[in-house]
Order: sequence, then structure tokens, then C-alpha cells
Amino acid sequence: MARENLNDIVAFLAVAREKSFTKSAAKLGVSQSALSHTIRALETRLGLRLLTRTTRSVSPTEAGERLLSAVGPHFADIQAELEALGALRSQPSGKVRITAGLHSTETILWPKLQPLLRKHPAVQVEIIVDYGLTNIVADRFDAGVRLGEQVAKDMVAVRIGPDFRFVVVAAPSYFKGRPEPKTPQDLTSHSCINIRMPTYGGLYAWEFEREGRELNVRVDGQLVFNNSKQILDAVLAGFGVAYLPEDTAAPHIARGRLRQVLDCWCAPFPGYHLYFPSRRQAAPAFSLVIDALRYRRK
Repeated sequence: MARENLNDIVAFLAVAREKSFTKSAAKLGVSQSALSHTIRALETRLGLRLLTRTTRSVSPTEAGERLLSAVGPHFADIQAELEALGALRSQPSGKVRITAGLHSTETILWPKLQPLLRKHPAVQVEIIVDYGLTNIVADRFDAGVRLGEQVAKDMVAVRIGPDFRFVVVAAPSYFKGRPEPKTPQDLTSHSCINIRMPTYGGLYAWEFEREGRELNVRVDGQLVFNNSKQILDAVLAGFGVAYLPEDTAAPHIARGRLRQVLDCWCAPFPGYHLYFPSRRQAAPAFSLVIDALRYRRK
């Protein structure tokens, strides 16, 4: 049967169940004459009478009863499923995959997503901690998190955090018998704890700026890690100088466990941004995640 004839089946089912052209026409939003014409056209194509009509009633024939019992339940299932799909718009569900670094995960993603996940238990979030510049399209992520200056121009970027700084720190025990660095270049004579960027396989060059002068310094030392948690542990243990997010180092600086140097060279970076490929129609769950993470200045 041609696809357009499915509407004729829907019309027949309505009349067979209501046993009235008047009620069925009102339910379907068509005129009685149009509905009657549709039923006759269906009967003509099938070569069978499906309804017995009298001046007072309408009832299915034997063929009509057979069609009603065979096809009716399937159409009811389809309608129920369509209604269930419609409910997804008001009750968001599904999985959102995000790639991000450990610092943004711990300081922004996890704190902001907890209320959303409690409110919408059908929403699932998968966060993959990765310091590489992941290709979110090729690796099938819904979004990624980077500092504002690292987001590609062809991506949509939504700010999710304030500007922040990286600071240079070391344990007081490390500086015993060693002069503190006065300029970024002095770091080349210190044992520095490096971070390796997996995308390029190279060590991250520490970035500094003062009065408009930008300076990148490649440092050396005994230790190389690929995440800030291990770097923090190592610098607290006195193994060298580290370059860490300020909010990570601040509690330890306040307690005297770390000493900050080169403060005037540590300029703020554009804050973290959630980025994704385009502004096409977003799934409700993804829209909720964006709204929950969006940075709002206080």
C-alpha cells in the first residue's frame, strides 16, 4: 500500500472505533463529507466493504472487523511511541560526552553539573579527562573545554569560567640554598616540573607576560607529568618549581607550604570555554548542560 494511503487507514480506524462519522470527523479535524469520501476510496481500492452504514449507526463489516483487530493495535503502539518521543522535549534524557582537562573538570564541570544531574536523572554526562587538543568531531564528543585562546575559530564557544592565572611556585625547602628566580629566564637554572602535552608529544612552554611583553620559557628538570595533580604532589614534596593554576596553588601558599615567585610576570588567561561544532538544533540534554555551565558574572 502506498505511504499516503496510511491516512486512509487512520480514518477508517477512527470511524470503526467511534461508530460515528460525526464524532470521527470532529476528532480528525475534517468534514464529514471528506471523511466519507476517504472511506469509500479505501473500500474501492480494497474491493471490500469495510463499514455498514445506516441512517442511525455505523458498524464494521466482517472485513472491517478483521482490519480493525489486525491493524488497530499497531497504530496504537505507533501513537504511544510518538507521544513518548514528544515527552523527551519536556523531560530531557540522553548522554552528553565532554572532553576536558583535570583542572576544568574539578573546578567547573563537576561543581556546576551536580545540580543538573540531580534534577534530571535521565540525563547522562560522560567526561573524559584529556590534556590533548582532541578532535571532538572525529572522536564523537558533543563538546570540549579549552582556554578561550585555544578554541578554533570555526567552533561555537561558550564561556564557562572567569579569567585566571597560572603561577610559579615551589616548596620553601626547595629554595634553601638556591636563589629565587627574578625573571622567567632564571628558571632555566632551576629544576622545574614539566607537563607533557599529548597532542604534540612536546613539553609545555611556560607562558609569561609583563607590560605587554610576552615570553615563553622552556624549562628542564627531573620530573615530567601529564596532569596537574601529580605536579602539585611533586612540588609540595620539594622536587622543584611548578607552573600551576592559581586556585590550585593558593591554599598551599596561604598555609606556607608553597612560595610564589615571578608574580608580576603571571598575567591572566582567558577563562575556560565549552566549544562545539555549530549552532544546529541541540538535543534538550545538551542545551541543559550548556546553560548549567555558562559563566555568569556576579
